[in-house]
Amino acid sequence: MPTISVPIPPSMAEFIENQIKMGKASNKAEVIRKAIAMFRENEAIEEVLRAQKEPSLKGDLRELAKKIKND
Repeated sequence: MPTISVPIPPSMAEFIENQIKMGKASNKAEVIRKAIAMFRENEAIEEVLRAQKEPSLKGDLRELAKKIKND
C-alpha cells in the first residue's frame, strides 16, 4: 500500500487526534482513510444530483448511483 506524506495545519492534526481519542478511529491512517472515503461518497452524490437535473436522463437513479460508484 502506498504511503503519502502531507503537511497539515495544527487544527487538522488536533481533529485527527480527537477522532482517535473519541474512539471513532484506531489510528491516524484510519481517520484519513475515512475522510477520503467520505470525500469520494460526496463526489458520487454530487454526480447523481447533477444527473438528476439533466433533462435527457432517463432510468433508475439507484442504477445510476451504482455506475458512478463503480467508476
